[in-house]
Amino acid sequence: MRIRSINVYRALLPVKGGAYRMASDTVQNLDSTLVEVTTEDGLTGWGETCPVGPVYQPHHALGARAAIAEIAPGLIGEQTQSVRHLAKRMDERLTGHGYAKAALDIALLDVIGQRLGVPVSTLLGGALTDRVPSYYSTIVGSPDETARIAADKVKAGYPRLQIKIGGHNLEQDVATVHKVWEAVGFKARLAVDGNRGLTVTSALHFDRLCQSIPFVFEQPCNSMEEIATLKGRLIHPVYLDENTEDLNAVLRAISTGIADGFGLKVTRLGGLTKMMTARDMCSIRSLPHSCDDAWGGDIIAAACAHLASTVEPRRFEGAWIAQEYIDGHYDNTNPVVIENGHIAVPQRPGLGVKPEAGVFGAPVASYGC
Repeated sequence: MRIRSINVYRALLPVKGGAYRMASDTVQNLDSTLVEVTTEDGLTGWGETCPVGPVYQPHHALGARAAIAEIAPGLIGEQTQSVRHLAKRMDERLTGHGYAKAALDIALLDVIGQRLGVPVSTLLGGALTDRVPSYYSTIVGSPDETARIAADKVKAGYPRLQIKIGGHNLEQDVATVHKVWEAVGFKARLAVDGNRGLTVTSALHFDRLCQSIPFVFEQPCNSMEEIATLKGRLIHPVYLDENTEDLNAVLRAISTGIADGFGLKVTRLGGLTKMMTARDMCSIRSLPHSCDDAWGGDIIAAACAHLASTVEPRRFEGAWIAQEYIDGHYDNTNPVVIENGHIAVPQRPGLGVKPEAGVFGAPVASYGC
């Protein structure tokens, strides 16, 4: 069945409890872009992309909507049976801008799943579980406060914690990780995330000063070239996050051996279809990874959960969704929630979530009939 129309909506998602602080930026309100794809037979699929401000990655909310404006008119009237064909059509309309194309990719898989009567996880190869582990990400804060939050989240059932560092002096970053370890020990797996905020020298010093604490060191430095200079010089395994801007970057990191694992983002890689390829590349080399996104509500959370359910559990690092940091849901009947540190994978056809009528207000742009 052919695409009849595409509506674009905007949702503002204030950060609950104040600002979200990373090494690279501090954000208080997130601007999410939603797409609604409707077919000629009345099926409606939803997608979402929500950059964490304009400096975390080369993505921003206005850019997402401008990119969709270039792409969407060329999809009207196209058949929905083949996501690969529709990806080709998107590339013919606009080069790059995978984070904007991701919203359309997710919406199209939602439509196909509904038409076939299967959840999106089935389209991605099939779920291995109906409940996936999540992880909690702290913000950059004081050592004592970060340790307190870490202990609380372990009690809440989270099996993994991501501790943000950077933006402080080295002494405070080291103290934060030591305090967290004292508070939680082996009760949770730890990732220490530099968000590109450390120099090579400070990453080396930090690694040595925390050598007795088991954790994975996520994206300590800005560039892949800097990360490459750390190979063989660090005690802790290194995961890449922000550097994995597309599938070529993932392939490069795997082939050169500079990454021991990944923090992968659905929209950054261009959608669930491309994330499935990254998942399979990691599987070939038995590299662990997460299935996350930058931010967003129930739609992107459902997308992450579906993909996460298809990853072999021993290689899975968890699914991060923004639920802990935002109020409310798009779908109050079938919300995507974290319970006891885990996310139930939606079982209804498609994404399994359907935004309530009028929740986003009027479209900011419409294409087709």
